[in-house]
Amino acid sequence: MEVITDIENWQFRGEGIVTIGTFDGVHFGHKKILNRLKEIKTNNNQKTIVFTFSPHPRSVLFPEQNDLQILTTNNEKIQLIENLGIDILVIYPFTKEFAQIEPLKFIKEILVEKLKLKKLVIGYDHKFGKNRKGDINTFKNEATGFGFEVEEIPVQEINELNVSSTRIRKALFDGDVKQAKTYLGHSYTLHGEVIHGKKLGRTIGFPTANLLIKDKDKLIPKNGVYFVEVKVDQSEYFGMMNIGTNPTTDSDLNIKSEVNIFNFNEEIYGKEVEVRFLDRIRDEEKFNTVEELVNTIKTDEIKCKALASKL
Repeated sequence: MEVITDIENWQFRGEGIVTIGTFDGVHFGHKKILNRLKEIKTNNNQKTIVFTFSPHPRSVLFPEQNDLQILTTNNEKIQLIENLGIDILVIYPFTKEFAQIEPLKFIKEILVEKLKLKKLVIGYDHKFGKNRKGDINTFKNEATGFGFEVEEIPVQEINELNVSSTRIRKALFDGDVKQAKTYLGHSYTLHGEVIHGKKLGRTIGFPTANLLIKDKDKLIPKNGVYFVEVKVDQSEYFGMMNIGTNPTTDSDLNIKSEVNIFNFNEEIYGKEVEVRFLDRIRDEEKFNTVEELVNTIKTDEIKCKALASKL
């Protein structure tokens, strides 16, 4: 897949089968649209193109809210869309200036002149341009004049999937990572750099990789213990992850993300690992003694390995 971040200096000579959106999560509803692009494509001169934005429009338009929690970072979004077999991903810089672009200017100068728009596939409720005054009817009214077709994904097709980014966020806030996976069509994922921690885990028999999640807007699931799959370099392992403040042993109230990787004893400081959430084991608890904590972690490990044996 070709990833374009500088559309102004990019020359495209084919025909574009295009869709537009933030695609946060790349969930089942999004996948329906992206798969439709591939169905429409009829020859090698045509390319499937996803036009998306970075940063998320809400963080630019409403910075004072400061509560945006995204489901996919740019790198995660790139990987998910590439996995679906899309030809070209355009990541357009979203600014306050771009938010003021008139709908017709956007259609003419970006979709038609840059992306060589042949056919547009768009969701039923898409709004675009200055004051969000562009919509599906704007595209349909301009299609003949600019020589492209419009295909609308109707409301009932998206709603029948019973999926939205809002529902996925709620599931993750509740710790229901299995429900989130059902909505997404893939496991919810965190990427983090392994950093030095207090190394308490290794003193109680459960060494952990402490993860630094670099994207401050990335949604972290509800505090608790999870059964996870961990990708280190090109190898995959099962493990258990704790998200929380470690109330039994630590007075620091900062949220930490730590993963104990099963059957693994390598030094991986400075490496990025991928953690996929498979199931939730329990809430985070404060124990009276370290011994109680260790016994509970041993039970967590048994539960996680039992789940792993069924996969």
